This record gives sequence, structure tokens and C-alpha cells, in this order.
Amino acid sequence: MKKYIVIALFGLTAVFSSCDDQLTLPPLQSIDQDLALSNDSNVKRVLLGAYSEMRSVQLYGGRIQLYSEMLGSNREIRWEGTFNQPREMYNKQIFVNNSFVEGTWSAAYRAINVSNNVLSALDVVNAADRDRIEGEALFIRGSMYFELIKLFALPYTAGNTGSNLGVPLVLTPTRAITDESFVSRNTVEEVYTQILNDLTRAESLLPASNSFLARNYVAAAQLSRVYMQMERYDAAREAVNRAITAATANGKSLVPVYMDAFNTDNDSNEDLFAIQVNPQDPSNDMFLFYSLPEFGARGGDVAVLDEHLTFYEAGDARLNQFFSGAGELRTAKWRDQFKNVKVMRLAELYLTRAEANFRLGTTVGDTPLNDVNRIRARVGLAPLTAVTLEAILAERKVELAHEGHAVHDVKRLKGFVRDNSSETLYQFNDPRMVLPIPQREMDANPNLVQNPGYGG
Repeated sequence: MKKYIVIALFGLTAVFSSCDDQLTLPPLQSIDQDLALSNDSNVKRVLLGAYSEMRSVQLYGGRIQLYSEMLGSNREIRWEGTFNQPREMYNKQIFVNNSFVEGTWSAAYRAINVSNNVLSALDVVNAADRDRIEGEALFIRGSMYFELIKLFALPYTAGNTGSNLGVPLVLTPTRAITDESFVSRNTVEEVYTQILNDLTRAESLLPASNSFLARNYVAAAQLSRVYMQMERYDAAREAVNRAITAATANGKSLVPVYMDAFNTDNDSNEDLFAIQVNPQDPSNDMFLFYSLPEFGARGGDVAVLDEHLTFYEAGDARLNQFFSGAGELRTAKWRDQFKNVKVMRLAELYLTRAEANFRLGTTVGDTPLNDVNRIRARVGLAPLTAVTLEAILAERKVELAHEGHAVHDVKRLKGFVRDNSSETLYQFNDPRMVLPIPQREMDANPNLVQNPGYGG
């Protein structure tokens, strides 16, 4: 019997298009693995299938960001939509058959499996491109495991990382279902170790210029996020400084006007990594749920509450993002249709470097005060004369608001989220702040163990 691998290539004509590039690829199909991985051209096409999965709405096309904002809502936003899946996250009452959760789990593992297939076939890739192809596949695999571990396991800061369950590590291609397919969950420590291995090697292999695909400074920026979740501030400082140095050397800079970083057809000068969206491939779930019908979205599913505005200083240009629509306050970060989904911006890196340097009492790359003040200057705020950790975190909160950082910052900082309608506080290590393993996966794989609080 022949073995087949599914190459997720749907919609890629639009996904991988820009003013300067266009790739025309066939639709989703199952291709004999001997053909799909037989030569340089085909392996590169398979790699684009991994990008296609990663950019889908189930992952960086919007839901990864949405989940974080719903879980970390903290009475600053409200879910008003008719979809129950985000409402369950907002209320911290998530069912094991939540279809959004199931879709994200499945899409992430599809991206991982396609990456594994690419990594298994590097010997047929042209020597001149082999490092880049390996680096891209490792970046995708490491990034997907990072998103899975943040959502489906207790945070690294909860401790007991050698015994707390993470997610299954699958590092070789799955091309047929056998007894070996029924994997168990690895520990949180094991998963983080693999993420670091993948992203560290990816950074060493990737070029600094690679269109809007993975580049060395994107891998370094992702590494800085991982290290921050682990409270390894020295490693985070070094990674983020490498990312800033390489990104700015390759023309990246803060855009002069804050809101010009959003609702862009192409990557802004501030974007390190963004999902490409256009009328031919319009998938963007942050737009779908955050915007309004007059802009082509739904009915305004996410409302911004007055509590959120208390975190901004008077005169902060970031207040300009808020507008009234459908009877509630909205953020314009996701207002317009067919605009790119922001995954990493340079502003985040400056704030990460400021925090890591401050915690360590160092000035690698620049002083924490200078890094914070460059962010403040862009939005018309007076420079600080001295900086504190509280000031850095306050700047981070308003700079990156509504971009998918909410619950992950709560967890790494060991904070809490207030319940929507009671005095209940969900601590950073509360099992209700963790997504369930999808019931479909539990039914199919007897070796999986469900997360606490979800039965099974």
C-alpha cells in the first residue's frame, strides 16, 4: 500500500503574494510521499504547506491572538458575539468539544507534521538553499510547539516543569496511523527544551532577508518570547538584542505614527513577522471578531470596556485607536478588511529588552530608560527621567494591547485575571486558564491524559 502525505497548499496563491512576489500553487491534495519529497522543488512546495497551516485562522491568522485576549480579559474587554467557543474562554468554562480548540490543536500538529516531512528530506534540497529550508521548517515547528504549550499546559512559572504535562512531542513524519502514533504527553520541561533547540538552530540557519517568511531575527525574537515565559531573563536579553540588531540593520524601525503600524496591506516597516491577507485570501479572525459590519466584519463581537482606558496616560496617542461602534467602544487595530495580521512588531522587542535589562541591572544594547522612552516618544508622551519595572510593564500593556499577549503576560508575571461577574480571581496557574485536550484526540488516543478540571 502506498503512503501519502497531505500537503496543505490551499489558498497559497493569495497567502504568499505581495507587490513583488506571487507564488501559484495547486490546491489542497494528497500526494504520494515519494513524489512530494523527491526533489528540491517539491520539498519547497511542501514547506509552503507548513506556512499555510501556520497562517490559517486556527493559528496565527487570528485565533491564537483571540484566545489570549479572551482568557486574559480581566474586565477590560467583553465578548458580545453569538459564537460560544470564544465565550467559553471568556467565561473560563471551556468544553472539551470546543471546535475552536480542536481546530487549533489539529492545525498546529498538521504544521508540525509538514515541517517534519521537510526535515526528513533535506538531502534532496539544493545545497545552496538547504540551511534556509531547514531553518524555516524548524522555526515553524518550534513556534507551533510554543503556542501549544502556552495554551494546553500549565505555565512554566507554575513550577514542577519536570512533572507537569505539556503536549506530545512528535519529531518525525507521521505518514500512516500505527501503534507508534498513540503518543503520550511530554513534560513541560521537555517541550520547552525542544522549542529552544528548534528555534536556536533556526536562528543560526536563517538569513536576515527572506521576503516575509522566517528570518534570523524573527527566530531570535521568538526565542526571546520563550525565554521570557521561562523567566530566563539573561537569555531573553541576549536573544532580543540580537533580534533588534539584525532587524534594524535590515531596515526595520518604528513607524512614526502608532496606528500606521496597523491595517496595512503589506508589512509595515515595524513588522517583523505578519500574516499576509488580501481580497483573494481574506482569512483574519481578529478582524472578523473585533471589527464591525460597516467594515465587512460581524456585529462587533469584542467590546473594549472603560476599565481598559484607565491604563493610558492623558495625551497618549494610542488612545486614538478607540472608536464607538454598535453602541460600544472598539479598537481600530483590527478594523479594516483584507489587512495583515500582526504577529511580531519591533516595539515589543524594545520593551522586552528594557524589562530583561532592568531585571538584570544591565544595559545590553541600550538602557531600559532609553528603550521605554523611544516607545513613549512615538505616542507623544513625555520622557521618563527614571524607570521602574512597574513603568516598563505598564508601557508594555498599553503598547501591545489587543494583540494576543494578555494571558501569556499574566502567566509569566504570576498575576491573575478577574472573573467577569463575580469576585473570583483566576490565578496564573489556575487550570481554568488552560485549554482542554480536545475530546476527539482523547477518544482517538488512549495514551493522552486530560488536563485537570476537564475530566477524563
